[in-house]
Amino acid sequence: QVQLVESGGGLVQAGGSLRLSCAASGRIFRIDSMGWFRQTPGKQRELVATITEGGSTNYLDSVKGRFTIDRDNAKNTVYLQMDSLKPEDTAVYYCNADRVYRYRFSEYATYWGRGTQVTVSS
Repeated sequence: QVQLVESGGGLVQAGGSLRLSCAASGRIFRIDSMGWFRQTPGKQRELVATITEGGSTNYLDSVKGRFTIDRDNAKNTVYLQMDSLKPEDTAVYYCNADRVYRYRFSEYATYWGRGTQVTVSS
């Protein structure tokens, strides 16, 4: 089984910064894409940022220029540096590992972390 463990959430004032980390553990051969999603009560979960094994990134328009996603393939870990935080960034942030191959010729699966709360006060 593959597990994703997030860390780094918390309470910060508007304009501040936080850095989220997510480490994938278990038997893993390759992870095609890792990323972060967020969700607030009553709303659908939305993509914040993703990064492929090769380093290609994709961002939600509202976080471009403020958030940076990075990845350490050797450690199966993804990071999200969040700067210039705004109250509207308040949400539970979920780590995602997409197209995870546990063995070289195995089928792939998608995994989610339990989420970490990010609260930005005005």
